Amino acid sequence: MGGGFTVPLNLSGFIPVLPEILLTIWAGVVLALDVAVPGIKRRTLGVLAAGGVVAALIVTLLVAPSAETAKEVLGGMVRNDLFASVFRIMFMVGGALTCLASVDFKSARAGGEYYALVLFSTMAMSLMAASNDIMMLYLATETASIAQYLLAGFMRGNKLSAEAGLKYFVFGAVTSTVMLYGLSLLYGMGGGTSYTAIAPNLMDPALRVPVTFALLLVMVGFAFKTSAVPFHFWAPDVYQGAPTPITGFISTASKAAGFAILLRFMYYTFPPGISAAAGSWVSIMQPIAIMTMLVGTLLAVMQKNAKRMLAYSSIAQAGYVLIGVSAFAQSVDRANALASVVFYLATYMLANIGAFTIVGLVSQKLGNDEIKSFAGLARRSPYLALGMVAALLSLLGAPPLVGFVGKTFLFMAAIGINTTQAYFLVGVGVFSVLVSCWYYLGIVKAMYVDRAEGDATPLRVPAATGAVVFLSAMGALLVGLPIASTPFWELALSAAKSFLLVSN
Repeated sequence: MGGGFTVPLNLSGFIPVLPEILLTIWAGVVLALDVAVPGIKRRTLGVLAAGGVVAALIVTLLVAPSAETAKEVLGGMVRNDLFASVFRIMFMVGGALTCLASVDFKSARAGGEYYALVLFSTMAMSLMAASNDIMMLYLATETASIAQYLLAGFMRGNKLSAEAGLKYFVFGAVTSTVMLYGLSLLYGMGGGTSYTAIAPNLMDPALRVPVTFALLLVMVGFAFKTSAVPFHFWAPDVYQGAPTPITGFISTASKAAGFAILLRFMYYTFPPGISAAAGSWVSIMQPIAIMTMLVGTLLAVMQKNAKRMLAYSSIAQAGYVLIGVSAFAQSVDRANALASVVFYLATYMLANIGAFTIVGLVSQKLGNDEIKSFAGLARRSPYLALGMVAALLSLLGAPPLVGFVGKTFLFMAAIGINTTQAYFLVGVGVFSVLVSCWYYLGIVKAMYVDRAEGDATPLRVPAATGAVVFLSAMGALLVGLPIASTPFWELALSAAKSFLLVSN
């Protein structure tokens, strides 16, 4: 019994996931501080949580690989490339801003468990973007989702929040089950769990029908995560009922994570032009994009509640992103098309988190989040109104804000396909942008034109909330300038090139 062998522990293999390890540890620290330090202020916990996310962000920048480097780690479960690192940066920026926005959102009564859930969700979404294996994809997705279900229903004394948490959980559980069934079928036919390992086995023409069926089941889960039509119906109720900072987090970071796993899973497992079943997901992208843009835009016009309006706006924004996904699936210049998706998701995150932060503040100060509550906001708080204008115009895609640059890249990527279907897709996108002027500028009109009783009374903006609004507004404005947008575009392009360093 004296014999045996030992396997040396290679700590260097954990360096690519060091940001996720740090986020997990810091979530435990925040929980421990809440319990072990009597009387610790919730504001302090929020600032500490945001600081921990920023620290993990710095580590992400330090350990990020170059555009020419891409390798599989942790037994092939995780792919370490610049694409995953760029999405990590997005999630951590979103997580830090959400923690800061929550500090003064008294309705949530955010304690250590609240901020720990935000950190756990950020960690899991980072793993979603880096997933290279069916098992990691599902575990990371479920970890992020469970944390977000709890956060959506966190305001226990609020019926709308309880309803939001329950609906989000029920719809998420159903779509997750459908996706898991599809993944199990792919595992059975592919003989493994690694994307690139099962891809060759799924190319057998004899398996085209069952593989296509399994693929469609998996897409149900992806459509739910991105709130794409026809699996968008949960978004308005969840967005309205959830704590407003969490609504901003779900509508941006969670949506970006959904697109990250969709892109990597579909392209690595069913490479366009090679896999027999690739045509199934490539051909379905355009009609889904069209329906998502039209449903989101047309229903947003009818809304009187600001959070529900931004919810349908978020659905329409998913449709715009799907234009880039469609272009990526069909374009000869895949790197350029994929970069447009990455760039747009980052710019959308900045604008939408800023918009929801302002909506949350207005609802707390004035008692509701109806659009009419914004009447006279420019007189109550001129700088807050300017921040809302920057967020809304960026979501609209008006120059010179960064949303205009992002939409230009997406539309140009689709036009580059040079097909009638692509031109029609861009035409629907332009139509949706024009219609969205109605509801985005409606809030601007309310802030600057409409009058309300007591609108001469100043509205105090807490420091943490003001910081979030300032950072999002400055990001929307400055990154829209050519001198700033160019390096960000180059980073997105490098991330896309690292994504494409895969051999099936």
